[in-house]
Amino acid sequence: MEVLKKHSSFCALLFLSSLVLHHFNSVHSIGVNYGTLGDNLPPPAQVAQFIKDKTIIDRVKIFDVNPDILRAFANTGIFVSVTVPNGEIPNLTNVRYARRWVDANIKPFYPQTKINYILVGNEILHWGPQNLRDNLVAAMKTLHKALVRSGLRDIRVTTAHSLAILESSQPPSLAKFRPGWDKGVLAPMLQFLRETRSPFMVNPYPYFGYSPELANFALFRPNKGVYDRFTRRTYTNMFDMLVDAVFISMKKLGYGDVEIVVGETGWSSQGEVFEPKCTVPNAASYNGGLLQKYNSGQGTPLLPRKKFETYIFALFNENQKTGSTAERNFGLFRPDFSAVYDIGIMRGGAATAKPVPRPALPAPATPKPKPQAGKKWCMAKASATDTALQANIDYVCSQGFDCKPIQPGGSCFNPNTVRAHASYIMNVYYQKEGRNNFNCDFRNTGAITASDPSNGPCIYVS
Repeated sequence: MEVLKKHSSFCALLFLSSLVLHHFNSVHSIGVNYGTLGDNLPPPAQVAQFIKDKTIIDRVKIFDVNPDILRAFANTGIFVSVTVPNGEIPNLTNVRYARRWVDANIKPFYPQTKINYILVGNEILHWGPQNLRDNLVAAMKTLHKALVRSGLRDIRVTTAHSLAILESSQPPSLAKFRPGWDKGVLAPMLQFLRETRSPFMVNPYPYFGYSPELANFALFRPNKGVYDRFTRRTYTNMFDMLVDAVFISMKKLGYGDVEIVVGETGWSSQGEVFEPKCTVPNAASYNGGLLQKYNSGQGTPLLPRKKFETYIFALFNENQKTGSTAERNFGLFRPDFSAVYDIGIMRGGAATAKPVPRPALPAPATPKPKPQAGKKWCMAKASATDTALQANIDYVCSQGFDCKPIQPGGSCFNPNTVRAHASYIMNVYYQKEGRNNFNCDFRNTGAITASDPSNGPCIYVS
């Protein structure tokens, strides 16, 4: 009888423990991208304390290896992903250099700061130039070796991709990686990620696929869905469709077992008059729907039980990002830590997404660029398609012109849009090739202006 009592007590304790573990495993959480292109942002120590004490954010991704940020997140329990500057990629193919880089940028902060991923560059295949694409996988492998030799075996090495790596994404069943990149870069990269148990990180943005007729589909609102007749799956949101397109593309190369992580996705809450999709209700609907989906544990139609690690873009509105108003308004929070809208990301906060009202302040007038005598610049036409403009970027960069300013970390990387990057690069070509009208034609996608398009740190040559 005493044995039965002890056995019953043990079973009850085991059951209670399982309930406690289930509770902690089901606590809501999300990741976020922490950008720093603002002159009014709070110091990193305050940011780390705010995230830890006030929000359900349990991981952040930064776009550099800022030591102040890494120190600020020490002993917070929050995971931090860091990014190797693009320009370091060729150097990191040398194992001695990689060891020195780890010694200078990782070892002083780890493990007090829970660095979980090191991203080797950002969207390299999309933006290039070619020498970075050629060295990307080798740099990832060498950096991994340097970490292992330094005894840092728990930090994973990966890189983030825009969905320009896909030749097509609709329907997901017919998706595939771009020829040339598929077997030349992505297959060996995926093999490395499989061997090191590291994730394939992608940046799916339904924001860029928005159209009025697809608004509900893009924003996690009720809609009739999109049916993929080849897989016999119905998609109720664009996010799932994009993630499954990536999965199918990986599977076609034989790497469907490699984990997918969503490195960036988000929605701007304010834009110019020509950006009607950028509203607080839309941003709240998209990011709120994303958060609810993430914390429900619901996967995609092809991976129904998979919970994808996800990082929302972005933590703050950043007032020094160049380009349209939209680029400066992707944040969940204002620099004073007030929420732009409520998606339930605060501890004990609401589970539903709704705007947070705030008295409107008059926006400072933006001075219009004045014509400068004798100077001209080449810009992308408003009617030009992104496909045509990307072709312009690829052509100019392939001709040996300096494309570093439009790469991550470059003075003209932001706004991170094809149109903004194309305008900068087309102007470089126009200025260097003689400033003739035909040097700005680009198959009728370029136009000459007498108003200086320079913006903030992005200076257009003249």
